[in-house]
Amino acid sequence: MATETITITCKSVDLSHGITRYYEGGNGPPVILLHGSGIEQGGADFLRCMDVLGRELRVLAPDFVGWPPSDSFSEMASFPYLVDFIREFQDALGLASSHVVGVSMGGWIAGLFAYESPQRVDKVVVGGNPGLHGSPNRRMAQWQPPTDETVREWVESVTQVPGFDGATLLAEKLAKMHEPGVADSFARIMRHMADDANRKRYALDRRLPHVKVPALFLWGQHDNNVEQAAECQQLTPGSQVKILEAGHRMHIEDAALFSNAILEFLR
Repeated sequence: MATETITITCKSVDLSHGITRYYEGGNGPPVILLHGSGIEQGGADFLRCMDVLGRELRVLAPDFVGWPPSDSFSEMASFPYLVDFIREFQDALGLASSHVVGVSMGGWIAGLFAYESPQRVDKVVVGGNPGLHGSPNRRMAQWQPPTDETVREWVESVTQVPGFDGATLLAEKLAKMHEPGVADSFARIMRHMADDANRKRYALDRRLPHVKVPALFLWGQHDNNVEQAAECQQLTPGSQVKILEAGHRMHIEDAALFSNAILEFLR
């Protein structure tokens, strides 16, 4: 699978919960990209970013544990399991540390990871997310499996990369989603992440003043939570903030703009 300048390889790694799918491309210091919360989302959301980032970095874009077509397990909670997943992923790939970049839910998890495991983070980019104060999310609490057509539209929109086999990814994702127990497991993740007490417990506001690694808060101008970017920066010692002409899904709306902002900071 090739882009204009780098080769993107689809790989898998066996972790404690089962198989995790990830995409790898480029050479240089490693960076792990963390995706958003929809079950249709995953590491493939960053395919269009990898051509830019891979010119200077070893880019690793995994599916979070619980996100098809990667494996899950029946009693998975959200925040602590997703944060620990990053450590286990690093361990499995022999990475003592890496850059970490997250968007949406992935941005929240990236912020928690930088607080919990600063020795595992070289630099962190926290993309637009609702994690500063743990604001409520009723949509997650009422999660229902999307239609196959919704999943198809998402996968087709993010896999328009020359040489990438989006049809196979779509078939594998739908097959995993329809396996017995997978949707129920994912619903539990969403309910745990939607619980008001959990969202307050894992909010970033009390943690950011203790984050010691270099941090960039990257937000889209048209994101509903864009006003939180400046507050995040003020709470985090020595951090930076950058607002892009984009919405919540910066990495998909304008992959080049998003990727170049990251490269500028990581350099």
